[in-house]
Amino acid sequence: MSIQYQRFLKVLEKWPAEKSKVAAGVDRLEPAIKMTEAKIISGTLVAKSIREELRNEVKSFAQRLPNFQPGLRIVQVGGREDSNVYIRMKIKAATEIGIDAVHIQLPKTITERELLDKINDLNDDPQVHGIIVQMPLDSDTTIDSHRITDAVSAAKDVDGLHTINEGRLSIGDLKGFLPCTPWGCLELIRRTGVDIVGARAVVLGRSKIVGTPAAELLKWANATVTVCHSKTRNLEEVTKTADILVVGIGVAEMVKGSWIKPGAVVIDCGINVKPDASKANGTRLVGDVDYEEAKKVAGFITPVPGGVGPMTVAMLMKNTVRSAARALDRQTRTTWTLEPLSLKPLRPVPSDIVIARAQKPKDIAYLANEIGLEPREVSLYGNKKAKISLDVLSRLKNKEVGNYVVVAGITPTPLGEGKTTTLMGLIQALGAHKRRNVVAALRQPSMGPTFGIKGGAAGGGYAQVIPMEEFNLHLTGDIHAVSAANNLLAAQLDTRIFHESTQQDKALYDRLVPRVKGVRKFSPIQLRRLERLGITKTDPDTLSEDEYRSFARLDIDSDTIMWERVVDMNDRYLRSVTVGESSTEKGLTRRTGFAISVASEIMAVLALSRSLEDMKQRLADMVVAFDKKGKPVTADDLGMTGALSVLLKDALEPNLMQSLEGTPVLVHAGPFANIAHGCNSIIADEIGLKLVGKQGFVCTEAGFGSDIGMEKFCNIKCRTSGRSPNAMVLVTTVRAIKMHGGGAAVTPGAPLNKQYTEENIELVEKGLPNLLQHISNGKAHGLPVVVSINAHTNDTKAEHEVLKKAALAAGAFDAVVSTHWADGGAGAIALADAVIKACEKANNFKLLYDAELPLVDKMTKIATTMYGAGKVQLTQKALEKVKLLTNAGFGSLPICMSKTSGSVTGDAKIKGAPKGFTLDVEDVYVAAGAGFVVAMCGEITKMPGLSTRPAIYDIDLNTQTGQIEGLF
Repeated sequence: MSIQYQRFLKVLEKWPAEKSKVAAGVDRLEPAIKMTEAKIISGTLVAKSIREELRNEVKSFAQRLPNFQPGLRIVQVGGREDSNVYIRMKIKAATEIGIDAVHIQLPKTITERELLDKINDLNDDPQVHGIIVQMPLDSDTTIDSHRITDAVSAAKDVDGLHTINEGRLSIGDLKGFLPCTPWGCLELIRRTGVDIVGARAVVLGRSKIVGTPAAELLKWANATVTVCHSKTRNLEEVTKTADILVVGIGVAEMVKGSWIKPGAVVIDCGINVKPDASKANGTRLVGDVDYEEAKKVAGFITPVPGGVGPMTVAMLMKNTVRSAARALDRQTRTTWTLEPLSLKPLRPVPSDIVIARAQKPKDIAYLANEIGLEPREVSLYGNKKAKISLDVLSRLKNKEVGNYVVVAGITPTPLGEGKTTTLMGLIQALGAHKRRNVVAALRQPSMGPTFGIKGGAAGGGYAQVIPMEEFNLHLTGDIHAVSAANNLLAAQLDTRIFHESTQQDKALYDRLVPRVKGVRKFSPIQLRRLERLGITKTDPDTLSEDEYRSFARLDIDSDTIMWERVVDMNDRYLRSVTVGESSTEKGLTRRTGFAISVASEIMAVLALSRSLEDMKQRLADMVVAFDKKGKPVTADDLGMTGALSVLLKDALEPNLMQSLEGTPVLVHAGPFANIAHGCNSIIADEIGLKLVGKQGFVCTEAGFGSDIGMEKFCNIKCRTSGRSPNAMVLVTTVRAIKMHGGGAAVTPGAPLNKQYTEENIELVEKGLPNLLQHISNGKAHGLPVVVSINAHTNDTKAEHEVLKKAALAAGAFDAVVSTHWADGGAGAIALADAVIKACEKANNFKLLYDAELPLVDKMTKIATTMYGAGKVQLTQKALEKVKLLTNAGFGSLPICMSKTSGSVTGDAKIKGAPKGFTLDVEDVYVAAGAGFVVAMCGEITKMPGLSTRPAIYDIDLNTQTGQIEGLF
């Protein structure tokens, strides 16, 4: 770099605004020294005015969203001094405006691939709204600068050089980012007051940076444009026709006064260093126009420096603020740009799988964009499902949340009453028909029932999650991750018992804390165990014999082991097994069993965790057994916390799918609704509540009837999350009410008794007490209860009216008939209207009990209020467990009642809603990681079995089409 050029850069960087003799607009233009001379267009003052406008705009951003700040990143390869000058100018302007500008300087040795990776990281960063790659690239390696320019996201290309932005400009779409120098030129022309429309404009130069885009901008401003270049003939004659002359040819003082039409506007984009002995530094800056000659002819002219140069930086800042404003609008918008999918319901209603396959889902990335997710927050699993990053919660932390609605049911028949179908119909009505932001939040179903007899859990008819095959099968592997984590913990538990039984204290300790390359140290998880034992030493060689024995031996009492292995299938022969039968286990056999994967405490932990850190702590706290002194043994004691967290890291991210009408569905976690709380994850709800915004809705489902699922939703899930639901939808059917009124048994696979296929008002009236108990359950939590009568083909209007009248008399907020199974969202519009009105009421949600109540008192409160019981009676075994858990510090945990879903009582054979009965509690155990104590009210099978003819017989793969057949 020449000394002259270095001097030029210093002059350019320090050029002060006060040296310009003119103001920003024509109304502020100072008269020239002679009236015949051109008026000077001061880019310095215009740029100053623009920066002031931008500063005020940026200040307004924080009023809309606290802590929001435009972000600009300037990427430089190498360290050319001329580039450094320009970068310092840009950062100075950005800082003055309030833009967070960061100079990212990369080494000259960087490769093209590494540079592209860096740019992609910036593209994915929501805090970055503008990216500049400073040219030229000062690299020792070969890098395609055009590829680099196009690697910058078109949505963050504040230089306006991306091919997409160039293309948009060429067709007159000015909503993209405009190239800064030409845009600055156009702004300067407008400030003169000269009418561009119809004017003859000549652009001298056709470079990608200045000439070509300047011509396009003038063209779309309705000037008649001629572009001249080095091959243009009779150049002087052409330029003399110009009312507006833009010069960017790169030759010092090439354009003379004789080339200019009298009174023309002359915009000089050139900047050149010229020797000048009269200057202290021996040089001066000149443009491509001979300024001294031109100002005697032109009407308006830009000086060099102080003309176009400052405008380039100003318009760069304007592009950055424009990009930030778009990001802010997207982040704060109250209504999504959701395009629903249309439905054409057929009659008679086809099977679920036929309906699901007849609808083509949106590309999941497209849906994610519609609901406000950033590309980096979405991990695609094919094009119909995706995982959502927890980072979205950080990005939207200041956004107000929407309305929170729980869908529950009355005590169901073995066929189910359509809670999921109703939930899907509701969200299709809210999203596709009422045009509200709405997210459905569902549990992921286990594959056991899918291959067994129950069938799918995606809803039904024209109210479903799609693709329903993927929803009901592996999805993204979350259940498999839970299974692997659960079984790894089981393996470590049995292995630890084996090693403690076969090794002396010192040998056991030495193997737990071995020397590696002569160094012996505790791992972080082992240090935590030392801390729990009250041992402050951190050097393994300094522990006393008693200390290292306490550290090494967990002394697990095998009779107290609560941890079982799991598999995500119905397999009745695994309900009770003996492990350790191999001769290598030296006779250390024990009786245990398998549960289905969704019954694992880890699944409940997944559902109740609020963050990765929270999940990790909950995993650490899981109690797997007690030692011989009655103290709990945790997963952390077994050294398992880190390994479990690694296996479950991705599983903590919710899965995005969609409804038949193209509205979003978050599918995540599937804890057993008996021995756990039976609700989808807190994290899925939180992401949904943030995405829908203040006026939106998140509708979620609680497993089984309100006595089980909704009670646990409120007193376990909401207690943990701190969220207050706004309303409850209670799903009922004429069929279920008739069953509770004394109707014949309802058996899966068997034809319905004519009591259910013919009108029977008397039977409906007799079954009403069950409906009324569930309405009372919602009211006990301060929730407005909207009763949704899920219409079946054989129902009559008179039967519906009986249900509606009784529900309203019992204090329901509203009671409506819904036909979503047959009609999709259109059949649930009345339900959607009722839910909207219910959520407009003041939120009076309350928990049923104080967590500090004794365990038995909490059980009693639940049983008497939610079931109608008179009292709770514990077996001696259960009483001893209550004492053990209370002494171990678990007495203040909420209660998870494990009872039959087929009755409000503890006996599945008892229907209706009896009062004053005694609820027997046979056993009690703790799920410390999940954070509740389970009270077993009768025997609950955690491992379902296959029927004589399971669904397996009907499921097949068509190898010609690749489609799954026979699935529902």
